[in-house]
Amino acid sequence: MKSNSTLLVATLFLFTMSTGGNLHAADPNVPPNIVWIIPDDMSAEFSCYGETAIETPNVDSLATAGVKFTNAYVTAPVCSTCRSAFITGMYQTSIGAHHHRSGRGTEKIELPDGVAMVPKLFQKAGYHTSITGWPMNGKLGKTDYNFQWDKSIYDSNDWGDRKPGQPFFAQIQTQGGKLRGKDARGWEKIATAAEKELGSRTPISAVALPPYYPNHPDIVRDWAAYLDSVRMTDAMVGEVVARLESEGVRDNTLILFMTDHGISHARGKQFLYDEGLHVPLVIAGPGIAAGTVREDLVEHIDIAALSLAAAGITIPANMQARDILAGNYQPRSAVFAARDRCDETVEHIRSVRTEDFKYIRNFLPNRPYLQPCAYKDAKQILIALRQWHAAGKLNATQELLFRETRPPEELYDLKNDPHEIDNLADDPAYAEQLKSLRGQLDQWMETTGDQGRQPESAAMYDSDMAVYLDSVQRRGTAEYLKTLQENIALMKRWAAEGK
Repeated sequence: MKSNSTLLVATLFLFTMSTGGNLHAADPNVPPNIVWIIPDDMSAEFSCYGETAIETPNVDSLATAGVKFTNAYVTAPVCSTCRSAFITGMYQTSIGAHHHRSGRGTEKIELPDGVAMVPKLFQKAGYHTSITGWPMNGKLGKTDYNFQWDKSIYDSNDWGDRKPGQPFFAQIQTQGGKLRGKDARGWEKIATAAEKELGSRTPISAVALPPYYPNHPDIVRDWAAYLDSVRMTDAMVGEVVARLESEGVRDNTLILFMTDHGISHARGKQFLYDEGLHVPLVIAGPGIAAGTVREDLVEHIDIAALSLAAAGITIPANMQARDILAGNYQPRSAVFAARDRCDETVEHIRSVRTEDFKYIRNFLPNRPYLQPCAYKDAKQILIALRQWHAAGKLNATQELLFRETRPPEELYDLKNDPHEIDNLADDPAYAEQLKSLRGQLDQWMETTGDQGRQPESAAMYDSDMAVYLDSVQRRGTAEYLKTLQENIALMKRWAAEGK
């Protein structure tokens, strides 16, 4: 009987020969290692993506050595739903994982039959699998999957634990945007000599906010701290690459850098605007042409399919992810996203984005954009926004988030309105675009089996909230807990009233 590693090599050879022209591993006799580096809460504010306030030499170097995707989008703008999607290569709405932090109480969510987790597929093919934070601390890294899963899919928290000659699939999960304002030691590692002498970080004067945010001092300072977190993330990327080089495996390792969704801000995380959905995606390694730039639309779930293909592992027939590195890949004409309940805040939004237009459907238009949400309401940036809203200091664009209700549909001309400010859904001149995108979204929800079309069960909601409340009680303040309980009561009342 052949060993797993022998079967792996044979499979990889046959795969490479059968896909002539594929951009994957150059040497079919040596299975490539696969490394995913995925920070939290971070948009594409890297210098290779046009950010000028900071420099990110390590991510830039990866982009120079490989391929940079300029139009990569997540299918969910919040951690657990996004991560549930890319670890299975499936839309979170198709597998019942669309509610953030769901299925962890007495009601358990199981993956549908025939849906496999990517690490398990690598394990079956003979790979060592690991997941860790960075720097490594002896623990498994962030998973945050919205379903029941077996921890044995990860062999350890360090690819160094593998057997001699065994290929590895390693996930590196970093704190990303959650680092901002928290890690002075991290800043010391990335600061220039001039910065250390001055004792300053990213200068406030370098911050350029999107037009829908006011220049409130707290918001500007927060954005500067966020840019610091981007620089710290870049330093971590450099450390991962340096370790691969020191171990002599860099040349045979496919490195993938992507974030799990956009910046955690008022209009970013948890919303379906590009600030919440657009992410960096850079891939470098064997068989990847250096200095390539891809402008076609891709979805973050595609990392599942391309990684399996790079290792010569058969992509499951039902997997919705696509191998975007395949020689015969047909580019997507649109990408889709969904937002459902996040913690105690019940929501139901869907979107479709083409190269030129974004269409958003608000299924609960009688609710405000800024529904009560204890997680976001506690952030200083939301407090600052509300202060200036109450004081009448926001302009018309910045007031958009404070509308008490929202339109059922939103349509944006992305070429002329990249910040998605001017809603064209009621403009007769765009009636054809509106009709076309409506149809595309309807078809996607139908063909992918969008489970968000059915209301969440009361049992599931109450079970999840019990777990969430317990967590808050253990780590939150009395005031925060009181706000959360009030928010939950309001959500239940709205649900009972059918709003």
